[in-house]
Amino acid sequence: MISNLEKALGFELKAFNYLYILCDYETLLKKNISLKKFVDLCKKNDVKLVQYRDKISSIEEQKTNLLYLKSNLNIPIIINDKIELIEYADGLHLGQEDFSKIHNDKKIAIKLIKAKIKDKLLGLSTHNEIEILEANELPLDMIGLGAYRNTNTKDVSSIIGSKISYLAKISKHPVCAIGGVKMDDIIENVRFNVIGSGFFNEN
Repeated sequence: MISNLEKALGFELKAFNYLYILCDYETLLKKNISLKKFVDLCKKNDVKLVQYRDKISSIEEQKTNLLYLKSNLNIPIIINDKIELIEYADGLHLGQEDFSKIHNDKKIAIKLIKAKIKDKLLGLSTHNEIEILEANELPLDMIGLGAYRNTNTKDVSSIIGSKISYLAKISKHPVCAIGGVKMDDIIENVRFNVIGSGFFNEN
């Protein structure tokens, strides 16, 4: 049966290491990359998913940017954290702490989230075996898993490294590798290589 994620992507997930790009708006501004240039890079590199993360702009500006990405890219656009912007995106990605802010019981938290986002995509960040096994019990569309390598953009307490392929194998959901991932990395059992905005421009 075709999954919700496959429906949104418009194809079956038969291969591995598809490209999933983080559009971190602050990084784009720092590196002087316009949204138009970002869109052009996505098209050139056959990107399959984009996650929009913005800690600095007003909600209005974020709406405008999301609508720009949606109208110029024919791929799912995922919003990071901001459930209030879900109507302008195709899905939502949350961290472990975002879930616990909603409810301490993840199963209750996910019911409350699903009530708001309906059938749109939902991803959750995971960092270890326990969090993956918890995620296996939840109706998610994908999980983020990392950090794969050290990264300059976030303080990373634990690096998974080569253990990532084993951890990805135990996930029931498609796995998106995060943290220091490169575009040409071949990581076994990982469906998506998640590439940071700055890194993306350098490839």
